[in-house]
Amino acid sequence: MEKVNVYFFGKKYEVPANLTIMTGLEYAGYQLLRGCGCRNGFCGACATIYRIKGQQELKMALACQTKVEEGMYVATLPFFPLVKQVYDIEKVSPEQAIMMQLYPEIYSCIGCNACTRACPQGLHTMQYIADAQRGDFKKCADESFDCVMCGICSSRCPAGISHPQVAMLARRLNGKYLTPDAEHLKKRVKEIYDGDFEAAMKDVMGKSDADIRDLYNNRDIEQ
Repeated sequence: MEKVNVYFFGKKYEVPANLTIMTGLEYAGYQLLRGCGCRNGFCGACATIYRIKGQQELKMALACQTKVEEGMYVATLPFFPLVKQVYDIEKVSPEQAIMMQLYPEIYSCIGCNACTRACPQGLHTMQYIADAQRGDFKKCADESFDCVMCGICSSRCPAGISHPQVAMLARRLNGKYLTPDAEHLKKRVKEIYDGDFEAAMKDVMGKSDADIRDLYNNRDIEQ
């Protein structure tokens, strides 16, 4: 098996070359118990800083989707700095003024596109910020739908924009005020509150792990 030399938190390890940074950390003995989404936490929490020996560029990526490389120096942060404004979604409205009030820094965007180039999800980050500037929250919500809130885009922004939080506000405004009500969903929620599924839930909770796996593997799947 081909192996590479990597440095996790300043200590040298030899790990298989086909591993991601995350699985490489685990191979080296680190336990990722909390934080990362695929480890019982939040997706986007594995944002990682690394540099390749002999290269000056400091790179940022998600540890779950980036492979280890020879001479890779890796460090992680507990979070990337983001400004998270506090607001009551019931008391705000889907108007351009709400962005000017909560996230005025978006109007300092210089159009460098560093946020888009840094996004590990390949999102058009600068574009959805432009949508937010215009008050087009539906388009901003659509463009940012796959954002995992890792904050890498913000770490590259010279204007100090908290892109993921801007996108989150746009998606909340879109879902609360702009998207038509899903009547079938409202009906199902009412059924849940009325206790229509209590018996079925108790039945499932009383099953063994093997029975639950069998129930899942043989479930009816809509075509």
